[in-house]
Amino acid sequence: MAVQSVESSTTSSASVPGAFGPAVALSCRECGERFELGPIFACEACFGPLEVAYELPAGDPEGLRRRIEAGPNSIWRYAPLLPVPADVAELPSLDPGLTQLVRADRLAGELGVTGELHIKDDSGNPTHSFKDRVVAIAVQAARTFGFTTLSCSSTGNLAGAVGAAAARAGFRSCVFIPHDLEAGKVVMAAVYGGDLVGIEGNYDDVNRFCSELIGDPAGEGWGFVNVNLRPYYGEGSKTLAYEICEQLGWRLPDQIVVPIASGSQLTKIDKGLKELIAIGLVEDRPYKIFGAQAEGCSPVSAAFKAGHDVVRPQKPRTIAKSLAIGNPADGPYVLDIARRTGGAVEDVNDEQIVDAIKLLARTEGIFAETAGGVTVGVTKKLIEDGLLDPSLTTVVLNTGDGLKTLDAVAPTTGPSAIIRPTLDSFREAGLA
Repeated sequence: MAVQSVESSTTSSASVPGAFGPAVALSCRECGERFELGPIFACEACFGPLEVAYELPAGDPEGLRRRIEAGPNSIWRYAPLLPVPADVAELPSLDPGLTQLVRADRLAGELGVTGELHIKDDSGNPTHSFKDRVVAIAVQAARTFGFTTLSCSSTGNLAGAVGAAAARAGFRSCVFIPHDLEAGKVVMAAVYGGDLVGIEGNYDDVNRFCSELIGDPAGEGWGFVNVNLRPYYGEGSKTLAYEICEQLGWRLPDQIVVPIASGSQLTKIDKGLKELIAIGLVEDRPYKIFGAQAEGCSPVSAAFKAGHDVVRPQKPRTIAKSLAIGNPADGPYVLDIARRTGGAVEDVNDEQIVDAIKLLARTEGIFAETAGGVTVGVTKKLIEDGLLDPSLTTVVLNTGDGLKTLDAVAPTTGPSAIIRPTLDSFREAGLA
């Protein structure tokens, strides 16, 4: 269909040649209607969500592979596949990405995995969560559209990522969080000098408020990374798929376990894998995607197990606050992907989350935040239930640093003993 123009008080993308690289339009995921690239997120025809459509490079996969491998040690090595300008690596940025893919043999032994088991450890990003990836793409869009303030609704990690990226890129920031977040995440969001606003309520209340603010004159000139910039923001998650395949020697994993908050990360990882197949950077073969939720906020898991296509909202009650989105926008698309690929969506309770955090730390030296405990715990459960094949190559995502969620493990974690500074006391403690 013909691309429709987008009216906006901000700069038109059409006036900035090459600002979006291979991106050509925004496309509705429901009806397929296309719109000019702009700061919009919902289809005017059916109100479905919009995502970026591309004309990706074709015909020379070997040349593209060499170009990527010679690129910067960040997500900008994949600029030819992202909605960003060609010179993006030269612009002020935190340069996230290219985090470790850790071969987790000791964890594999504990779980009974005989194939390759890897942890994609995104705690190594600048603000110690995968959110740096998505924000980095959103910042490029905000620059193009002439926004002056970066904002978001957040369960914590995104607030810190926006604050840091705004400081680096020279934007003002004002971010909104539930009032009862973990103290570490509150400090990390506030330290960058932007405005941090606590909202009385849960994440869904915060998100609802931001949707109202975006249509109010008070929000003019504001780029909400996960609202009016959401189509671009979501594309940052594709870089996880790109990196995993490159780090595996340009091959697809057989199985991948992804945490679910809004569900966008999982859907964009699937999009990234399909793009790599389409342009010939990896061999086309089956892969399975599994979604992981906390039992205290598991609307997608509940729908999957019940065989439903509709995700019924839940009120979150879990220590995994970064995943505590009771009405996940991409929930139905997660169900489609899990079923299409032969995967599943599962959940674990708070006790299992803590046990999994400690298991990963004890076996691989990786201290995951609660979302990582969810993915490791769900992986263990999927293996026990016969849903995940332990003989295949499996990648499990850890999306954040455990230092952000100390409260989850603090009650059951501490000194092995407290002794007097003498050898006798050391021996009495049974530590010799």
